[in-house]
Order: sequence, then C-alpha cells, then structure tokens
Amino acid sequence: MSALAALDDLGPPDPLAKGVAAFRAGDLAAAINHFQARCLASPTDYEGRYWLASAAAAAGAGDEAAGILDEARTLHALAVLQALEVDVRRINTDKDYAANIGMQLYSRSLMAAASHCLGRALDFDDLDPSTMVSYGLSLQHQGRIHEAVDVFTAASEMFDIPAVHQFLLYPLFFVDDRMARVSAESRRWGELYAAAPPGPPPVFANARTTERRLRIGYVGPSFTRNQVAPSTLPVFEAHDPEAVEVFLYAFDPTSERPLPEHCTVRKIGDLSDEDAADLIRSDRIDILVDIWGHTAGGRLRMFTLRPAPVQFGWINFMQTTGLTCMDYALHADSMEVPGTEAYFTEEIWRTGEIMAPYRPDPDRQAPAPTPALKNGYVTFGSFNNPAKLNDDTVAAWAAILKARPSARLILKYYLFADPVLQRVTQARFAASGANPEQIEFRVHSAGADYTREFQDIDLALDPSPVPGGTTTLDAIANGVPVLVLKGDDFYARTPLPLLLPCGLGDLVVETWDAYVQKALDLTADVAALDALRSTIRPAFDSSPYRDEVGFTRHLENDYRRMFQRWIDKTA
Repeated sequence: MSALAALDDLGPPDPLAKGVAAFRAGDLAAAINHFQARCLASPTDYEGRYWLASAAAAAGAGDEAAGILDEARTLHALAVLQALEVDVRRINTDKDYAANIGMQLYSRSLMAAASHCLGRALDFDDLDPSTMVSYGLSLQHQGRIHEAVDVFTAASEMFDIPAVHQFLLYPLFFVDDRMARVSAESRRWGELYAAAPPGPPPVFANARTTERRLRIGYVGPSFTRNQVAPSTLPVFEAHDPEAVEVFLYAFDPTSERPLPEHCTVRKIGDLSDEDAADLIRSDRIDILVDIWGHTAGGRLRMFTLRPAPVQFGWINFMQTTGLTCMDYALHADSMEVPGTEAYFTEEIWRTGEIMAPYRPDPDRQAPAPTPALKNGYVTFGSFNNPAKLNDDTVAAWAAILKARPSARLILKYYLFADPVLQRVTQARFAASGANPEQIEFRVHSAGADYTREFQDIDLALDPSPVPGGTTTLDAIANGVPVLVLKGDDFYARTPLPLLLPCGLGDLVVETWDAYVQKALDLTADVAALDALRSTIRPAFDSSPYRDEVGFTRHLENDYRRMFQRWIDKTA
C-alpha cells in the first residue's frame, strides 16, 4: 500500500460508500444509518437520498421511500437548473420566467427540472391551460402518473376545452381499475363535447348495395409522418382500386410524403368539424375510419355529425372512444377477454390474427449473432416509454438482473436524456436488488442508427400492463426475441397478436414469476439463445404481418360486411 493510500484510510469514513457496501451486503439497517448520516451532513445532497430511498424501499418502508425519492428528485432537478445557470430564486417569484424556462427544459427532455419550473409557473388566480397541460405532461413523462392524473383532472374541470380534457385519458390507462376509469372518462368526454346533434339521424343517399366499389375514408392528422404509418401505408397501397375508392382526410396533404395515386387526398386541417363533415358527406363515403382516437390532433368531434353510414376507430387508439356515433373498435382475436365489451360504447370487431400489417424499417440491418457471444455477458433491452415501467415491471426486471450480476439492461427512449430520470430509475431498480451500474441509458435515434441498436440486445423485455407495440414489432423484425406477459385485460394482451402470428408463443408467459424464470432460462445457454435469435426474423418475415395484400383483402371484406349490416339495420 502506498503512503498516500494509507493516509486516505486514516481520513474520515465516507458514509455513502459505507452505506452502499452495507446495502449490497444485505445489511439494510446499517445502510440506512449510513445514508441518513450522509443526508444530515449535506442537506442538498441528492445522491445519498437516492440510496436512502432504495434502502428504505428494500426494507419495506414504501411510503417513506417514496417521500425520500421525491426529495432526491427535487434536489437533483435543482442541481440541473444550477448547472444550466438558471436563476433558481427567480423561478419561485417570476411565473413568466418559470414558464419560459420550464418550456425550454421540456423541449430538451429535461422533464424533472421542467416540472419543477412549470409547477411554479401556475398562477392560480389566472390559470393558463397550456401551461397546465405542459406541467401534467412533464410529470407523465417521468412516470409520475398519479400526479399527472391529478393535474389533468383539475384542468378538465377548470377549462371547457375538449383537447385539454383528452390529455386525461392516456395516463388513466396506467392506474388501478383502468378499464372502468378510462371507460367512464371517455364517456364523460363524449357527453360534454361530442353529444349527438339534435334532430333526426342523417339520411344517406349512398347506394344500398355492397355489389359496387365502396367508398372508404380515413381520417388522421397525418398518414406518412407518425408511428402508425408502417401499418397504414401498406394498407392504402394495397387497396384494390377495382373494389374500393379510398379518400384520405389529412390535416395538411402538402406536408405528407408521397401517397398512393389511387387515393384521393383532402385537406381538412383548416376546416371546422361541420365543414369537414360536409366535405366527407359530399364525397359519399360509405365507411369512415378514424386512425387517431383521443390522441392530440384527432378529429373525433367531427364523427358525432355522422358524415358516413359506418364509422369506427382503428390502429392507434384501441380503447373505447366513449362515443355512441362510433360503431366498431377493431381488435385482434387473441386480445379477447370476457367482459371487455362492457367498457366500450362500440361493438368490438375481431380482425383475425393481426390488427394491421407491419412494414419494417428500410434501414433494417443484416441478421447478426446474439451479442452475448462476443460480449461474454447477456444484454437485456427495452426501447419503451419510461412511463410504462411500473413497480411490477421494475421488480421483475430487477430480479432478472440480480440473478445475472454480469448482465446489462439497455433502456432506450428520448426521455432518458434527463439525468434525473436516469438516477430515479436506477434507485427504483436498486430497491429490488439490481446494481444500478447494470443499467445503460440511451436516447432517441432514427434510421440505420436505430435499427443497428437492436444488434446490441440479446433479449428484449416487454413491460406490463402497458406493453410495447411498435417497439415490439421493431425488435422481432430485427431478429430480437421479446419476452412478454400475457396480462389480464385486452390492452395488456396487445403483445399476443404481435408474437402469436409469428409462431413465437413460447415467449408469452402467464405470471411475473414465470417471466423472471423464462428470462433466466432463455439466457442461461448463449448458444441456444443465438439459435433462437436466428429464427425470430424469418418468423416475422413469413408471418401475416408481411402479407400486406392478404390483410387488406380481409379488411375490405370486413368493410363489406359492416356496410351490409348497416343496410340491414336501416332497411
């Protein structure tokens, strides 16, 4: 030992280092004492509080741990503000300044610091809906779902604005009793903002026969610049012009990438709901399909004017719209759970094995071996929104990492640009026994940079009960096996129609305990894992997801059945 090292040993002990050592040794009482000493010695130290929150949670003091974690998050957010040379004192006294700084931080995905500022920007004598929504979103993006629900609930009660109220619907799908709460709030939105107009129902001049070209209309803010384009564009292109006439009602067609020539594209972004409905009615649309639901930019209120005989929602919004003007909601067969219909105003229409085709990224990389072969350790991964990482998901994934101390977990999403969110996530995993250093955070990428990152993953992990969708399809399209939990309700079961049609039912498990064991079993033998990987991409490529024409013919047949039903009902 060098003389300098010996002198270091004679110095005052570091409570944080001693606490971490005790925590990893399983001595939670000693760890908590050391972390508390660190916090007492440094009132603004957030690192000691992160560890104290992990130790308290591991010791079973969940409520106390949550409070300590909030304190650590706040102190860390303040440190971020100071590092960016923000006037922290002015944040507390100048609401305009707080709002301006908050939105700048929001645009940089620094959500913890953004929420600190935006919360202080609220003027309760003159509340601004935009600031309130941004504040709620900044909380939601951190996974602070209950706080976000409280903010959006208050906003929906204070402002008579349909778009503001719609922000409440998404976070409700993360809470307990979500089926009932989403259903009730969607219906409430419909009653407040989308009630059927007075008077008799509209009379349609559409020819009452299916033995002709049906006129199909699709409504969405965009058709080429959103997450559903890899599913919807193949359908638009595959539609048979001899069987159907296709109309696309977009916000601004000039901003779209090329669309099929056989589709008629209409601009409705600058039209009122009444004028948009009149335009659609003048096009004599038989089937009108909404691809956006309650997501920002949707036009659901226009559907209450009944511009078409048959109306339904597809692809982006699988929950109920809460609107009686919508006839159907499209679900894959494997999503069925008895009793689901009670939560829908629509009739659930089963589409078969899948809900839509999926066209993989054109920058998809060539197949590669499982990375554990060269790394010498297993890498798990999830490219999902961090809000989906609820406590059950974190506990299961942490148990996997604890059982595989050499393993790594890549968490990739643009919101992980926030160092506070990174550290909060590490603390949550540590509370369940994982080493925070096992987690690697990555941010947004696109094109070849995005698809190349799947070559770093041995096994993708799917969260539950709010699972992945596009990320799961991207993973299997790029040859990465994805482990999923079956789930108890229709939304938790959306991974089933992603995997089962590819013949990957062995990657679906019934319980969290089975999930952890399956992850360990799959990664115990790297050669076997590599053999599994070699089957994933071919399974996807030969699945119904790649039969764009076949799915579209099936969908066109469904459209004829729907229209025939309307004919029969209105005879």
